[in-house]
Order: sequence, then C-alpha cells, then structure tokens
Amino acid sequence: MMGLRRCAKTVLGILILLAVWQLAAVSGIWSAYVLPPPVKVARALAAMIESGVLLRHILVSSRRVLAGFSIAFGLAMAGGIVASQLKAAEEYYGGFLEFMRNVPPISLIALLILWFGIGETSKIIIIVLASFFPMYLNIRKGFVSGSQKLLEVGQVFGLTVWQRFCRIVLPSAVPDILVGMRIGLGYSWRAIIGAEMIAAASGLGYLILDAQQMSRSDKVIAGILTIGTVGILCDRLFSLLIRQVTRIRE
Repeated sequence: MMGLRRCAKTVLGILILLAVWQLAAVSGIWSAYVLPPPVKVARALAAMIESGVLLRHILVSSRRVLAGFSIAFGLAMAGGIVASQLKAAEEYYGGFLEFMRNVPPISLIALLILWFGIGETSKIIIIVLASFFPMYLNIRKGFVSGSQKLLEVGQVFGLTVWQRFCRIVLPSAVPDILVGMRIGLGYSWRAIIGAEMIAAASGLGYLILDAQQMSRSDKVIAGILTIGTVGILCDRLFSLLIRQVTRIRE
C-alpha cells in the first residue's frame, strides 16, 4: 500500500511538471525554439528510438562508463586495503589524493587530450578520476571501521592477517563498499557526459551537443531526459542490491 501511494505521488508530480511545462511553452513567454512543448520533445525522442540512434549513443556511453567505473573500483579497493592494512603508507600518498580529490576532472580534459588525443583513453581516465574518490573514501571507511573486538577474537583463534581481513573486515565493509559504488556510478555518468560534450563523436553527451549546434532544442531536452532515466535505473539497481545485502546480513 505504501509503495502504491508513493508511486501515485511520483506520477502526480510528473504530471504537474508536464502541465507547468506545457503552459510555459504555449504562453508565449518563451519561443518554441527555446522551450519546445512536451509533445514536440516526445516526438523527437520517439524518432530517435525508432531509428536506433538513441540506443546506439546509450550503448557507447554505457560501455565507457563500465570500463572507467571498473578500473576506478579496482583502484579504490586496492587503496582501501592498503589504507587499512598499512596505515603508515597512507601518510606518503594521502596528501596527493586529497589534492586530486579537489581538482574537477573536467578541468583536466584539455591536458588529457594533449597527452592521449580524443580517443577512448582520455574519456575513461576522466571517469576514473570522477568515480575513484567517492568509492575510495567509502571503502576505506568500511575497512578501517571494522570491529576491533572481532579482530582480537580472530587473532586469539590464530587467524592470519589476510584471513582476518577476508573473514571479518571485508564482510563488515560490504555495505560501505556498495554505497561507494552507488555514488561512484553517479559521478561516472556526470563525468562522461561532460567529456563527450567536449571531445567525442558518439555518446549521449555528443548527442546533446550535436543537437544544440543544429538548433534542435527538442532533441537536447530528449537527451537530458534520457540521461536522467538511465541514471535513475542504475541508481535503483544499486539501491536494490544494497537492500538485499542488508537483509541478508540482518
């Protein structure tokens, strides 16, 4: 019952937004060039779906996000393990990570294009830089904040350092790992859209930029709606995964 009520409220909110959008479009405050009505945007979206153009751009962006996100997750896991098992080592690279965490990845695009060109490498690096830090911080938190009493019990029973990590630290850190992955995936989509709008010949970011250059504001809005929809689906997937893991742990 609560789920249906929440769904009804969401649908009502969308309908209200569409009504306001339609009124703003037909009121003459903005021209149809600046703010096309919802029907025009829906037609543009349907045409791109029917032609297969939208799906092709979604797959290209998804492939880039998956590659960059996977690399960032591997690096974040490695960094979290080092930070939890070799705490003294973090003093050597902690300052550099803190510096890079405060540098927007988009600001490095010009330099990355100079080094690697406008191919896939520069875009994947942007995704790695954007998604690494939220995952690393959450993974590190999960590894470091493990129960000291359980670790002492494991030591009493003769478990090695690696066994204590695999049997005690890692299972307790799973919720934090999943939360970090959920946040990192959102940052990955933000980063790739920006990178594709600057240097790409395919992808959702390129689709929006190309539509803007052709004065097709309806396709621009359709691209934005597509990005939001894909992002929501990915976020819901991770949210469901987190709930399942939490239920199993309980």
